[in-house]
This record gives sequence, C-alpha cells and structure tokens, in this order.
Amino acid sequence: MARSSQRKWVTGYLIAVAAIFIIYQFLFPWEGLPIGIYDFLQLWLPPTAVNESLVYVICALGLNIVVGYAGLLDLGYVAFWAIGGYCAGWFMSEFFYQINLHFFGSVARTAPGIHVNFWGVLLIGGLVCAFFGILIGGPTLRLKSDYLAIVTLGFGEIIPQVFFNGDDIAGFNLSNGTKGITILDPIPVGAKNIGPFDFGYKFIIFVLLAALMVFISLRLRKGKLGRAWLAIREDELAASMMGVPLMQTKLSAYAVGAFAGGLGGVAFATHVDGVYAERFNFSISIFLLAMVVLGGMGNVWGVIIGALLLSWINSTGLPAFGTTFNDKFGTSINFPSFTFLLFGLVLILMMLYKREGLIPESRLRLILHEGDAEEDLTSKESK
Repeated sequence: MARSSQRKWVTGYLIAVAAIFIIYQFLFPWEGLPIGIYDFLQLWLPPTAVNESLVYVICALGLNIVVGYAGLLDLGYVAFWAIGGYCAGWFMSEFFYQINLHFFGSVARTAPGIHVNFWGVLLIGGLVCAFFGILIGGPTLRLKSDYLAIVTLGFGEIIPQVFFNGDDIAGFNLSNGTKGITILDPIPVGAKNIGPFDFGYKFIIFVLLAALMVFISLRLRKGKLGRAWLAIREDELAASMMGVPLMQTKLSAYAVGAFAGGLGGVAFATHVDGVYAERFNFSISIFLLAMVVLGGMGNVWGVIIGALLLSWINSTGLPAFGTTFNDKFGTSINFPSFTFLLFGLVLILMMLYKREGLIPESRLRLILHEGDAEEDLTSKESK
C-alpha cells in the first residue's frame, strides 16, 4: 500500500515537472502565444519563481530530516544555506583573484580566481556544511527542546553576521561584506541549449537536486538510521534505553540536514548569480520551518507541497494579488508587507486545528491524536 502511494506521488510530480518544462521552455517564449496567457504566467508564475521554489524544496527537505525525522528544533538552518552559498562564491568566481586555480571550470583558464566545476562545488558545499553541522551540533545537541532551539537560533544569527561583516577580518576579505560576491561561473551543461528559452537547464538541475533529496530522505527513513531518528523523536529516553546512541544519531541528522542546506545554498547562488549577505537573515529559518510544519513534519511529499506553496506566496502570490487588487479597486495597499502576518496566522491556525500538517505522516498523526481517541473512548464509556 505504501509503495503504491509512493508511486502515485512520484508519477504526479514527474507529470508536473514535464508540464512545467514544456510550458516555460517552449510555449512561454513562443511568439504565437496569446498575450493574455503570457501576461498571466508572467504575473502569477514567472520562470524565476519556479526555479526559486525548487531551491526552497531542497532546503526544506533537509530541515525536515532534522525537525521532522529526529525531532530536533533547529532555528538556525539559514546558516547552512549561507555557507553553501559562499562556497559557490569562493569556488566559482574571481573573488580570490590572487589565486589562479581551475578544476574543470567553465571559464577561460586565464581568468583569475578559483574556478571549480559546478558539480564539484555542489559536493564541496554539501560536505563543508555537513562538517559545520557536526561542529555546531557537537556542543549543542546535549540540550533539548527550547534550549536547543535558542542555541541554534544563536548560531543562525552569528554565521550570517560573520559574512555580513566579513570584508575585513584581520585584514582578510572573507565575504566582501555588504557588496557580496557577484557574477558566478555558468553551469557547464549541454542541456543549456535545449529550446529557445534560457530556463530549462537550471530547472532540470534543481529538479534533479530536489529528486536526490527525496531519494535520500525516503531511503534513510526506511533504514536503521531513520528508525533511530523516529525513536528519538517520539521518546528520547526510551530510545536510549533500547540502545540507540543518542549523540551519534542526532549528529547524523544534523550532518545530513546541513548537507542539503549546502546543496540549496550553491543552487540559490547560481540562481541569482551571486551571493549577498543580506539574503541570509533569521526570517529564512522561520520561513523554512513554516514550510515543514505546514506540509507535515516527517512527510516528504507534504514538505514539498508546503515549500512550493509558501515560496510561491512569498515571491509571487501576494505581489500578484496586490497588483490585481490595486488595479481593480484603485488602491495602493502594499500586500507583500503583510507576508509575515499571513505566515504567522497560518502557523497559529495549523497549531490549533491541524498540528500534523496538510499531508501528515501516519505515525505523527497517531501520536498527536492519541489523546483525542482516549477522550472519545472515555466519553462513550460514560454514556
């Protein structure tokens, strides 16, 4: 039954990916496309928003491993996204112009700086973030619940600030500060030339990265490590009494989640063709956590839907609605300014009425509604 359900989800997403690719790669730039359809897509679902939403999917799936699988509340996940992004800036640009190092890069060998192939930078970004995940998790994972959340929040504030003020660290320019690192090397793939519109190659790559995280998430959940994560999430004391090594298991969750954050950071840097410190603020961590909670903690497919929905609302939905509303009624309301008000209300309503999320994980749903079942049974017996 479970395998059949998984096949349905996979089939549905493959159909959606194929449809989006055909629409934006071939129909969207077609001169014969009716202007009304073109304007509608450009307003409500521009190509850049599609690619950006896939980056959020990659990161949300990584956070789901930490929060949804292992039950570790992480409020500093944006730190891994930032580290991954700066790995792309360091190893795919002319930022370190004093060095001339090329490793299967996509620019001329005479160009200054470090130029590593995009696929190599993905691996570097993921591994560096995994290392920092272990480094950060080592001293903090002895804490639990709110205390763990506060400490991770601190790391999530510290690391972006290091990059924000990293243009002069003892005379060394680490991040170029507020100016950021711009103009990254192009991704060397033949798919770039598919079709007449420069959309498909990044879309395909981001879809593949999201599919990789889906595969990793599903395979790990079924294995011994995934069952250990779930045991810790449900009852840490009972898990330790049954022989689950708590620190090793928690650190592995942090490492895998951080690895996904690194992939997302590299992907996002190539998406916007640069790395900018102001983009890695604390609100991103809350935004990603909201995606996991809304979709359904522990449920891979639910988290994907939550990430796609919230990223679309944030980047396109509210601005498009605001433009349409203001044009129709002659107002000048700044609807995007209400983004966090909307997300806050969504989280409150979810916690009150649907704590398990839109597409809940079966085990978590049983746990959250265990008290409701007991109350129903008690009320029936009393009658």
